[in-house]
Amino acid sequence: MEDIKIIEENMTPSNFIHDFIDEDLKEGVYNKVQTRFPPEPNGYLHIGHAKAICIDFATAEKYGGTCNLRLDDTNPTKEDVEYVDAIKEDIKWLGFNWDNVYFASDYFDFIYECALKLIDKGLAYVDESSADEIREMRGTLTEAGINSPYRDRPIEETKDLFKRMTEGEFENGAMVLRAKIDMASSNINMRDPVIYRIMKAHHHRTGDKWCVYPMYDFAHPLSDAKEGVTHSLCSLEFENHRPLYNWFLEVLEIPTPPRQIEFARMNVNYTLTSKRKCLKLVNDGLVSGWDDPRMATICGMRRRGYPAEAVRAFVDKIGVSKAYSVIDYALLESCVRDYLNENAERAMAVLRPLKVIIDNYDEDKTDIIEVDINPNKPELGKKAVTFSKEIFIEQDDFMLDPPGKYFRLCPQKEVRLKGAYYIKYASHETDENGNITAVHCTYDPESFGGETPDGRKVKGTLHWVSAKTAVDAEVRLYERLFNVPNPSDEEGVSSFADNLNPESLTVLENCKIDKALSGVKTGDTFQFMRQGYFTVDKDSADKKIVFNRTVALKDSFVKKA
Repeated sequence: MEDIKIIEENMTPSNFIHDFIDEDLKEGVYNKVQTRFPPEPNGYLHIGHAKAICIDFATAEKYGGTCNLRLDDTNPTKEDVEYVDAIKEDIKWLGFNWDNVYFASDYFDFIYECALKLIDKGLAYVDESSADEIREMRGTLTEAGINSPYRDRPIEETKDLFKRMTEGEFENGAMVLRAKIDMASSNINMRDPVIYRIMKAHHHRTGDKWCVYPMYDFAHPLSDAKEGVTHSLCSLEFENHRPLYNWFLEVLEIPTPPRQIEFARMNVNYTLTSKRKCLKLVNDGLVSGWDDPRMATICGMRRRGYPAEAVRAFVDKIGVSKAYSVIDYALLESCVRDYLNENAERAMAVLRPLKVIIDNYDEDKTDIIEVDINPNKPELGKKAVTFSKEIFIEQDDFMLDPPGKYFRLCPQKEVRLKGAYYIKYASHETDENGNITAVHCTYDPESFGGETPDGRKVKGTLHWVSAKTAVDAEVRLYERLFNVPNPSDEEGVSSFADNLNPESLTVLENCKIDKALSGVKTGDTFQFMRQGYFTVDKDSADKKIVFNRTVALKDSFVKKA
């Protein structure tokens, strides 16, 4: 699409929302700033919500104002306490705290009274048309709508029917309450929208008190008003709903009504944020759950090891605008990588182990190697790593017949073991199929720490783990879940599954880690030298630690042609 703009890492962020607020405060429209984050508790939050959270809470913080969490629980058939708890956990993890927790259901009585007020003003009517008939009567973007045959129903009759709807006399879908606005409006949202429908369902907070529930477009402005919100910040798809938002506030004579301001939503390539499609991924077993580290959910990113600070930095880099744009997933990974480079502890781990036996190193001898905990933070000091006669290196770090610019272990080249000694190839062992099972080497006793009396240098430096103190671990290597930049564009409910990346997860068993990592806990993150950043997964047990690869040291993702 030509109108899609890819946001580059060096883009200068902007924030027009603050400009509007500055203007409102200067002109005395409001004397305070109050925002809210109003998710519907019908699923888990995703990367797009992270942007909204940062905008809502950071805006209130900037102006010394208030930001509430308000759960939009107007559809009891899709909502659950599980999602409410998950939303709260995600917000706290991102580093924000709400001033109050509210629910749209807190205002059901007030919203209902507002509906009665519209009826008394002759601005609402009960419509017995079917959903398909109402949809047909609304017209199109180029053709005006048609008045419902029930549009001029007398006020008293409408009040009576609405009361009977409320008392449960009618079945779901029998009738709805519609606002009476303008069926010829160029804005389809203004063509007598439905504001209440019958829904005989148990509500997670109000129980069976209600069998009619307000529609979002009606409940949203009234909840904002009741709560005292000054600036209702929402994503750009609600821009065409703003005239309706303002109409309800005006005709219901709400004093000092909130101001709705829209911003472009977060669109990140190679991700899927549709709750319906994410739920299908979960239900079809294509991912392990909502918190699968490949998912673009906040809980998935947290489990993968993305730091909250990096996610907030990602949102800051993007800035706030009204322009539709697609952000490269690599920018998010870059923010994660930058943060972890500065803050993650270093560790030795071998993912695909190959045993190396140092023939001239004494069987009973060990050396203690001092390595930096984090070279960017020398104040953290060093930690001890054991070196012994038998060690593990990566299988890729040895070749019998290497190409010309191969600087790792091979018959022709000497290499340095990180923090330890220089070693040279001597021989190797194979199994019955000819696969190399072990490599024999010799070491230079005078090269400890990488310095030699003759001053010789080598180009290859390998990481390693002592076989004497190695601990087994499972490592899960994650790549992007999809092979196409925008899987949401695919037609149909299931076709996006055809674009799943078959290499999005590789599980490595019997990896070797340094014994110092045996006491780690879920969520701890390390830089495995020469490998990337890895986080302890919740599946870890006492006898087996599981690591998720959070991000590689460099962006290695190859975009499909």
